[in-house]
Amino acid sequence: MVEQSPMAIKRRGVMLVLSSPSGAGKSTIARNLLNEKGNELSLSVSLTTRARRGSEIDGTHYHFVTTKDFERQRDSDALLEWAEVHGNLYGTPRDPVDQAMSEGNDMLFDIDYQGGLQLMEKARADVVSVFLLPPSMTELQSRLERRAEDSPETIARRLENARKEIPHWRDYDYVVVNDDLDGAFHKVQSILTAERLRRDRRPGLFDFEDSLLN
Repeated sequence: MVEQSPMAIKRRGVMLVLSSPSGAGKSTIARNLLNEKGNELSLSVSLTTRARRGSEIDGTHYHFVTTKDFERQRDSDALLEWAEVHGNLYGTPRDPVDQAMSEGNDMLFDIDYQGGLQLMEKARADVVSVFLLPPSMTELQSRLERRAEDSPETIARRLENARKEIPHWRDYDYVVVNDDLDGAFHKVQSILTAERLRRDRRPGLFDFEDSLLN
């Protein structure tokens, strides 16, 4: 029998879901996870009907679509989850996720709690959910203002919505307080590493056992 490297043990893909109130750091941590050497994560690029910000690239940060196109895909069951956030529609295309999971690859989801709950309901065995909390509402407001991408009215609405979103940390597997970006990133990285090593995600261990004993 050909020996099997421990690195080649077949496993199920992980759907890593990051959620937080706007400004609490999920997009920055998601970007750092994607850029970390050896992580081999693919970002699930969401559809959205909101206007593109100047720093965003269509197809990289989001797929920017019209409300009509979004509703067409939603109604044809082409979306794995969808939600209305801050008056705009967001959703996850189904096909790229199905392909990644079938190939044992990992995907990263930068989505709000509404979408996160839908993914947990539909794919509980594959989802690892992490909720990021700000250290304080004052710091959250400061981060939104420093971002300088939203009007004062939009920032006020995001802060109001944050008070409704924060209690949903209870629905998530892990909770990380983002009081230090590097520290929060390493905590999320550790969660991903541990979840990849879970016994029930690694069906290839049976074959590896055979290679050890024979």
